[in-house]
Amino acid sequence: DVTIYHNTRCSNSRGALALLREHGIEPRVVDYLAEPLDEAELRALFVAVGGPVRALLRSKEPAWQALGLDDETIGDEALIAHVARHPELMNRPIVVTPRGARLCRPPETVLELLPAG
Repeated sequence: DVTIYHNTRCSNSRGALALLREHGIEPRVVDYLAEPLDEAELRALFVAVGGPVRALLRSKEPAWQALGLDDETIGDEALIAHVARHPELMNRPIVVTPRGARLCRPPETVLELLPAG
């Protein structure tokens, strides 16, 4: 029921995963760098999280600058296409539970997605 889109090198991602496990939840862990999501999967994930696609991207990645993604006229579909080709652009961790989907930065944000009680 719980999925984390995870990067083992990211302290926020490791922290969110640890919090899930501390609460007795063993999530499905998706290493999106090793197994990149396609455009349809990214679109569905970003819609589930809500908000602008840009808010789910990492502007500090070299690919961001190389692709000129600071250009605000680049639309969501083009951004999603870039993320499909450059998965390191996706911010992390994104956690999906029956209570919703969130970018869990800081990691404690994951607690808002846990079952009440």
